[in-house]
Amino acid sequence: MTKNRDQYIRALKYALLRPFYDPLLRWLLREATFKTRLVEQARIGRGHRVLDLGCGTATLTLLIKRAHPETEVVGLDGDVKVLEIAAAKAAKAGLDVKLDHGMAFSLPCPDAFFDRVLSSLLLHHLTTENKLRTLAEVYRVLRPGGELHVADWGKPDNQLMRMAFFPVQILDGFKTTADNVGGLLPDLFRKVGFQKVQESTRYATVLGTLCLYSAVRPT
Repeated sequence: MTKNRDQYIRALKYALLRPFYDPLLRWLLREATFKTRLVEQARIGRGHRVLDLGCGTATLTLLIKRAHPETEVVGLDGDVKVLEIAAAKAAKAGLDVKLDHGMAFSLPCPDAFFDRVLSSLLLHHLTTENKLRTLAEVYRVLRPGGELHVADWGKPDNQLMRMAFFPVQILDGFKTTADNVGGLLPDLFRKVGFQKVQESTRYATVLGTLCLYSAVRPT
């Protein structure tokens, strides 16, 4: 592996902006609405193992655990400092979740371990190559019949949404966000073997068009 191949863009790109990540999501992206819908869409069952991939500060991780306290919930992220914030939030909430450090394209998880993988605003930080590596890893760690549920930027609904997305591209990179703007995420899911790929919901936000996707690892 080369250094460039394994690079990724952290949330908000700069460490100084890290404390503003949670407030920005709440104020600008209707976070409670789309993450609640993502959890509902996943139809998590009793006894399921669930991975929040690219968990960041664990907002989604904790939302899953609150909604499904009987499930085993794991959050994974590549940013150690963000995981420290996540751990503090979990402790304050009194919720028992596991938080792991690792890269999305090299998951420290056994084959066919999880029933559901959820991910929010991760894939647009990755190059096309690393998106495919990540999705292949998700496919590997899902059991047959397991499901992937993703919230991320999608193809803009109109020119206004396209213009609104430019600040995200400036911050997170034009190269890594190109697949999102082109509406190519479903094609990437299919390319690594996922079936029943769907775009279920679209949200117009002040930063562009946010989409929810689902896909199934075939049995």
